[in-house]
Amino acid sequence: MRPPIRQRLRLSGGTELSFITAGDASRPAVLLLHGFPGSAGYFREIVPELSQAAYVIAPDLPGFGKSDVLPSPSFPAFGGAISKLLDRLAVGPRYIYLHDFGAPVGFHIAMQAPEQVLGHIVQNANAHRTGLGSQWAPVMDYWSHPSPENEAAATAHLTFEGVRNGYLGGMPPDLARVPAESWEEDWRVMQLPGRMDTQRALVRDYGNYVARFDEIAAYLERWQPPSLMIWARHDPFFDLAEILSWMRALPRMEAHVLDAGHKLLETHAEPALSLMMEFIRRTQERPAQLP
Repeated sequence: MRPPIRQRLRLSGGTELSFITAGDASRPAVLLLHGFPGSAGYFREIVPELSQAAYVIAPDLPGFGKSDVLPSPSFPAFGGAISKLLDRLAVGPRYIYLHDFGAPVGFHIAMQAPEQVLGHIVQNANAHRTGLGSQWAPVMDYWSHPSPENEAAATAHLTFEGVRNGYLGGMPPDLARVPAESWEEDWRVMQLPGRMDTQRALVRDYGNYVARFDEIAAYLERWQPPSLMIWARHDPFFDLAEILSWMRALPRMEAHVLDAGHKLLETHAEPALSLMMEFIRRTQERPAQLP
């Protein structure tokens, strides 16, 4: 088993992207895209075993983890940076893990080259308005009326308590077993220069992502990518109604709802890994389907 390797890619403009690779580059790739709060470290429990079945690529999104801040952060800019990484690594067919903020990035990449998508692994990721429950009201108000007051309300989660809530929010007490070191490190990184500005920019730009939901629906309808859903039922940020929307869009999608929170892999890495390995095995055995 080859151990995961941490590397850096210099982007145009001089900023650098930090990423982890593991496994045999001749195998189909799995692109692991994390959400808020976090980094590629979110996948630490699954990368070693997953690399036995695929070439694993797990970047720190720009402004997260060990990656530099982009001058003008946005989800399309993130997608462009990750696309450059895939080009540099000569990655062809790939599975794309969609989670939280990773979903806009993953769809940007998938829709640019849909013929290269072997499948999606969906973990608490919005692609329909049904995922935007009442908790999104302050953010949606900010998108409609971007005043300083609305921005403050929409970004009220950008605190130590808000980062911790990304790990423990909504979880029953008996499931809240995540060590404090995880969110403490995320909060430390968010205090670095430019990181909080990146977070505010992404809250604002998520509204542009939501505006693209019709385009995403068209992509899913035409290509019907093989998809595995691993959903955390206690995630306070993504409404359970989103599950049915995904299942209607992708009637052949395999869906599993686990007794977990937003950071599902912190508590349920073993069952999630098992489902992912079986999904990759099964889709590799399936004959290719034309769109």
